[in-house]
Amino acid sequence: MNEFVLKIMASVVDGEPEITEEFTKQAIEIGLEPMEIIDHGLIPGMDIVGKKFESGEYFLPNLIFSAKAMQASMNILEPELHARNQERKIAGKIVIGTVQGDIHEIGKSLVATMLAANGFQVCDLGVDVKPEVFVQKVRETGSNLVGLSALLTTTMSVQKDVILALQEAGLREKVKVMVGGAPVTRSWADEIGADGFAEDAIGAVAVAKSLCNE
Repeated sequence: MNEFVLKIMASVVDGEPEITEEFTKQAIEIGLEPMEIIDHGLIPGMDIVGKKFESGEYFLPNLIFSAKAMQASMNILEPELHARNQERKIAGKIVIGTVQGDIHEIGKSLVATMLAANGFQVCDLGVDVKPEVFVQKVRETGSNLVGLSALLTTTMSVQKDVILALQEAGLREKVKVMVGGAPVTRSWADEIGADGFAEDAIGAVAVAKSLCNE
């Protein structure tokens, strides 16, 4: 494997965005294909990070810095893919956001970044997102997944409101709904009729892949 690809993978694992960015630029300059960098550098690197997180060796800050490193590389690679008329294989399309009344950003953004790293086309609506905005974006993007984050017990009910809004708009049968956030549990997900639940970003990727394969 090319030495730059190995360096990119290592810098993602170590959570070093500036180094990842520099190695990615150098890899492109010597003629490496963007997809080679993604498939053999970024994705394996994030897989290692995920395993380290699950084993307890890594913690949330490690995940965040590795995700930032991956995103720094993708910011360079996406235009290169476009210039070559190449596209990554899309694992699924997801509209994701933190629900209305809640302005917590980090967890939702980490999930969005991890999904993007694993081949999902992500439409991140940000925070404090109204149910009707989720509906509008699902209709506009043709997404097959919706991710709803709630970090406050007072905003959990909005996850249910979004599901009801999707039903009223005639879109519920076309999308799978994932929910998450500190107070959210599997029983809550079942109660409101969500299709999937994850406790963290690594789990969210696994759930998203599973839902897309159903």
